[in-house]
Amino acid sequence: MTAPTPSPPPTPPIPRDIPELPAIPRTHRLLPSTVPAAAVVPPVRRPLAAILRVLIAGTAAAGVAFELRLDSAPRVLSHFAIQTDILLAVVMLLSARRAWTARKPLPAALTGAALLYVTIASLTHHVLHTTTASLLVHTVTPVAALLEWLLLTSPGRLRLRHAATWMTCPCAYLLFLLTPGAPARSLHPFLDPAAHGYRHTLTDALLLGLSFYALAVLLVALDHARPNPIHHRAKTGFRLQPPVG
Repeated sequence: MTAPTPSPPPTPPIPRDIPELPAIPRTHRLLPSTVPAAAVVPPVRRPLAAILRVLIAGTAAAGVAFELRLDSAPRVLSHFAIQTDILLAVVMLLSARRAWTARKPLPAALTGAALLYVTIASLTHHVLHTTTASLLVHTVTPVAALLEWLLLTSPGRLRLRHAATWMTCPCAYLLFLLTPGAPARSLHPFLDPAAHGYRHTLTDALLLGLSFYALAVLLVALDHARPNPIHHRAKTGFRLQPPVG
């Protein structure tokens, strides 16, 4: 006869002094991982954009050189339009180098400032009729800079906080015009306190500052509303998925 199977020993009771374990929180939904595009999309060289930006830089530099041949250097270099063209030439050369070598673009705050300043100088000249009348400085270069921004840059990079930062240079230049003996005062007769009085001139300067800020805000809004002219959809061979587990 087969011996009976012994029954298992009874389970000892759980001690009462063991604290209760905390409940494991339930995960309702897996969040997708955030991976920058630069981590999966290889950099792309843009030689055509680089060449066009070099041409814009050359146009801006040519306008400055032309103005220097017509008048003294201190008077020419004190003009806001000349200062903005010099800034634009430097920004375009740096942007061209980055496009040629497939590097990350310049900060949008810098490129947006250069575009805003040449636009301000152009509109001030055409609306208020400043004394310098170079077609290259006040018309050709600003239009070329605007087209470069619309056709060769990605949208949605500008922020509203940039608009207040951009006002530093125009406001400083307006204050510079109000100082006695400023060499650029004769270039902007509508901001001459000797002719119109400080009260009238300060009112005009305030209105100009508010107009410049409104233009900066409009530029930011346009940046978020315009279509994307750059389409680089590189084939990476895989697709990012939410994490498993």
